[in-house]
Amino acid sequence: MAPSKSTLLPLLGALPYASAWGSLGHTTVAYIAQNFVCDKTAKFAQSILNDSSTAYLANVATWADSYRYTAEGEFSALLHYIDALDNPPESCNVVYERDCPEEGCIVSAIANYSSRAVQKKLGIVEQQKALKWVIHFLGDIHQPLHVENLAIGGNTINVTFAGVKTNLHAIWDTNIPQKARGNFSQAASLAWATNLTTEIKHGKYKKESKVWLKGMNVKDAVDSAMVWANDANQYVCSTVLPNGTDVLFGQELSGAYYETAIPVVYKQIAKAGYRLAAWLDAIVEAAEKGGHGPGKGSKYDKRGDFELEPWMQASREARMAFGGDCGCSAEEHTH
Repeated sequence: MAPSKSTLLPLLGALPYASAWGSLGHTTVAYIAQNFVCDKTAKFAQSILNDSSTAYLANVATWADSYRYTAEGEFSALLHYIDALDNPPESCNVVYERDCPEEGCIVSAIANYSSRAVQKKLGIVEQQKALKWVIHFLGDIHQPLHVENLAIGGNTINVTFAGVKTNLHAIWDTNIPQKARGNFSQAASLAWATNLTTEIKHGKYKKESKVWLKGMNVKDAVDSAMVWANDANQYVCSTVLPNGTDVLFGQELSGAYYETAIPVVYKQIAKAGYRLAAWLDAIVEAAEKGGHGPGKGSKYDKRGDFELEPWMQASREARMAFGGDCGCSAEEHTH
């Protein structure tokens, strides 16, 4: 089903840039991961990052957002998302061969940088960058609108939140989490991570967290990341856009919509931190045994053979015209 013209011809100049979860969410994900990684992984990360503090992952959780605004890092902007060319709310799904272009996406990036993070021959600087990207991208891939193409991942759906004009993508990144937990600070992120860690270990997520690692296979990083992408993408149909796009334009979403969305935000942040810890443990363990495989993200994948329908090609071109990633300004991520 082709998207409407309103989604293909956005008023680009009126929209801000942003990143999944903003600083609050990303830093919380990193703190959660610190609570679950094994000692060997912690020592590896502290060594690579040259940081033995109690915030060694949290301190670099938003580096990827700042870096993509630099001339050197501009190329990495498109790696923060994968644009599912699906049909919400009727159907939601992510297909690697269809949705990850030859230029790359968050799924291929997770595969690539997970491998590079443990390759000593690359040198410490490249290992650092790779590890910081993995930490960040594991957060991004759990934000439902970072795994969806419709309306440029929600960026062209203009709404209000607490009386302030914004867009759907931005409220999922920042407004919803901050209404629940307050503005970003290291202390706020640590407190939220402590809460979610307790829920994973002893509370409402204890039972279901046992299946959060299902499908994770360090020998096939693309398939693993696709499990996470499809998991997040399902919320586009069930929670983000359950009644389509038209009913949301111009609406105030800090009331009933927020109440429906916030449990999903909590759960996705918890999943991201828990999975990040397990993934880092897995790639460090695999490195000792000879490394892990990139899976379908390797040179043998068939992405170039997938023929897009005309509306899919138009949607992809609209994303490219929009440029870069999406959401809040770079300034939010310099702290």
